[in-house]
Amino acid sequence: MRALFQLFFVAAALFAAGCANVQHGPTFDPHQAQSNGFHDLGGTNALDPIFLQPPTNEFRLGPGDHLDIELLGSGLGSQPALVGPDGKIYFDLLPGTSVWGLTPTQTRDLLENELAQYYKAPHVSVSLREVRSSRVWVLGRLNTPGIYPLAGPMTIIDAVTRAGGLYSAQFTGTTEELADLQHSFVLRRGRFLPVNFKKLIHEGDMSQNIYLQPDDFIFLPSALASEVYVLGAVASPRPVSFKDQVTLSSAIANAHGALPDAWLGEVVIIRGSLTDPHYAVVNFMDILKGKAPEVPLEPRDIVYVPDHPLGLFRNTVKVIVDTFVRTVAANEGIRAAGGSTSVGVGVNVGP
Repeated sequence: MRALFQLFFVAAALFAAGCANVQHGPTFDPHQAQSNGFHDLGGTNALDPIFLQPPTNEFRLGPGDHLDIELLGSGLGSQPALVGPDGKIYFDLLPGTSVWGLTPTQTRDLLENELAQYYKAPHVSVSLREVRSSRVWVLGRLNTPGIYPLAGPMTIIDAVTRAGGLYSAQFTGTTEELADLQHSFVLRRGRFLPVNFKKLIHEGDMSQNIYLQPDDFIFLPSALASEVYVLGAVASPRPVSFKDQVTLSSAIANAHGALPDAWLGEVVIIRGSLTDPHYAVVNFMDILKGKAPEVPLEPRDIVYVPDHPLGLFRNTVKVIVDTFVRTVAANEGIRAAGGSTSVGVGVNVGP
């Protein structure tokens, strides 16, 4: 239940995304010959170098963690202890000792101090048997996706290895066609971290191999999924699956159509890597009136239908990508935690 609650919290956070003080920008035609009319933002924010530094703080206990505790010289041997929901452990003669937020070393010192009222100069050994309060989510096209304990320093490569590595095709033994590295991501406390998984995994670029923090969410989607994602002012924001060619009109129709207040003159299409997104802005009203040709979409395109005129596109695209990542993470995490609900792909861009 705690895991499911965390994911609902992440889901709720996506509705707080926004972009203030934007300025009106130009509209581009994706039918242009050059670069298919898609424009480059020049990349997203670079990774903060501090993410590559291993954490120096010692692990701190929380509810669910399992300890082995021994009162040395007592002859009783090591005794198991569980950190309860209230953050307390129960050991020997003590009625209950709060250890939530303490390191194992601090826990040892506290127990020795508390036991001094019953024993002369007690010496205690405390070891961490199992971590459940601190974990990372490693989901997607991996051999053993799941939720893994974070008891010490762990990088993305460590986490992917812990999850069995990238899932391989049964007959070819390859992974390239199964994991979509361009749309893989790390989410930290509702924030998209621009890790380039293609550079990290295919090119061995260790500048992308950041250290993880508790509750980080890693997702490597399937490259085989034929989906486009429709966000914004539509009746049912959602991923749209297809077998054959999908157009902008059919994608919006599969999201149950645009809302009455949708601003159809500036529909945004985002294409390419999440860390280097390209965008085009389409006058969808002209398509509906037959004044402009249809726009063919590609798998994993993101379509955003605004409810008002757009502005500065660097900010607009960043908000759309961030919200898309949070939504995918929420839905995948809810599924991994055993939930059956899903989060709509809504986004608020603008003042």
